[in-house]
Amino acid sequence: MVIPIHDANPVRRTPVVTYLLILLNVGVFLTEPVSGLADRGTSRAAAYCHQLAYFQEYAAVPKEMVSNRQLDDAVPTGEVGTDAAGRTGCVVDQPTYKKTPALSVLFAMFLHGGWLHLLGNLLFLFVFGNNVEDRLGRVRYLLFYLACGYAAAYAFALFYAGSEETLVGASGAIAGVLGAYLVMFPRARVLSLVPIFFFIPMRLPAWLVLGSWFLLQ
Repeated sequence: MVIPIHDANPVRRTPVVTYLLILLNVGVFLTEPVSGLADRGTSRAAAYCHQLAYFQEYAAVPKEMVSNRQLDDAVPTGEVGTDAAGRTGCVVDQPTYKKTPALSVLFAMFLHGGWLHLLGNLLFLFVFGNNVEDRLGRVRYLLFYLACGYAAAYAFALFYAGSEETLVGASGAIAGVLGAYLVMFPRARVLSLVPIFFFIPMRLPAWLVLGSWFLLQ
């Protein structure tokens, strides 16, 4: 993966919204019960079940989004149990919480499944989001970011309408920001670290750097 460091486009003002989005994503991740469970001596099974339960409650679910109602199926409770055959797994039961599917899409934009998922997204937002914010203005940029997140989530949900898997991450919103950057600055070049045996700093066309991110997604 090409790692962007800096582009050559100066900004006229501090990208406050971009910085706040980054801080909010990091802050939400640090409050997730799964972010440090395994490091605190909790078993992998317990950490996995906690993650499933947390995401099921707060993240977006395509089937819920399309039907605009919460699933009635049994969901993970966050507890680990053993069945009659002695197999360990996550305990499931009827949900004790109420979800608003459209609102869960907003929550899902700030949830991430791990540090690599989080840092990969935020690095590209940090390097490229400032110029898009500078061009659009803070309010329009924030609305654009959220609209892209919603559009990406619902586009996925329409293709996988029956899926009960959870959707998390800022990738959809950031994809919109990166697409806007390419439209606004088609000839921009970006100082990047390129993995050729070891990381070599090179100035590359923005479309090539951003293309590597889209391929990974």
